Amino acid sequence: MAYGISAYFCWGLFPLYWPLLEPAGALEILAHRMVWSLVFVALLLTVTRGWAGFRAVIADRAKLLRLAVAAVLITVNWGVYIWGVNHGHVIETSLGYFINPLLTILLGVFVLSERLSRWQWAAVGIASLAIVVLSIDYGRLPWIALVLAASFGGYGFIKKQIGVGARESLAVETTVLSLPALLVLVVLGFQKTLVFGHHGWGNALLLAGTGVVTAIPLLLFAAGSRRLPLTTMGLLQYLTPVMQFAVGVGIRHESLPLARLIGFGLVWLALVVLSVDALRQRAAARPEGMAAVDGASIT
Repeated sequence: MAYGISAYFCWGLFPLYWPLLEPAGALEILAHRMVWSLVFVALLLTVTRGWAGFRAVIADRAKLLRLAVAAVLITVNWGVYIWGVNHGHVIETSLGYFINPLLTILLGVFVLSERLSRWQWAAVGIASLAIVVLSIDYGRLPWIALVLAASFGGYGFIKKQIGVGARESLAVETTVLSLPALLVLVVLGFQKTLVFGHHGWGNALLLAGTGVVTAIPLLLFAAGSRRLPLTTMGLLQYLTPVMQFAVGVGIRHESLPLARLIGFGLVWLALVVLSVDALRQRAAARPEGMAAVDGASIT
């Protein structure tokens, strides 16, 4: 439980970290995040003697291709998130992670041909109404939230299907992304718009620290997800967008008109319906599982 809470707590603090990296733009921050994450994970693999697992993943072409796709999705997620936070859209970024579980359900329906219960359909319907309300309030689709939810949902879906460890997976993803990231930094250097090294040691250390703040929550998440039921991890994940929402309203003082609050209220209602249904299904399945265990022990 401590691992899971710590992971989501760290992610919830991200809106306070990215503004500290200014005047670096979102593209440079994203490139540093990729490069320094690779450095951190390489050190971690060396200390924990995990290079054999990394080489095994690299040798598996199917896994390597899927992780490359996952790397593209997480790049989109990171880039849009950093841009949104540093341009005053923290509340909308929190919306993306609130609706992520609902889009994950739709992935199950359209990709895995899963069937939803009537309560799950109700949750999806309420969330769809929330998107309509928020679109009217914003005067546009909440594209930041939708891109964040879709990219992270797709990333999680691929990672779940592959079943590769957090260290090895992050190492492969950052390896795939490191060359484009280095090219971005080189181009920014030639254009004399590179911030790293030109705004003091404090700024340089914070940019280098993006690797640490990226890798640590992922490792905590992996440790928690191996030990906790999926339902528990699903409920804990709401800690991150709640913290992001609080940062946007209470610290960044972003506007929250009534219509927007109603839209968020509908999203929260959908999540309550979804969570109650998940807990109900788990409670209903538990007696059957206990009976199966008892029968196995008797035989």
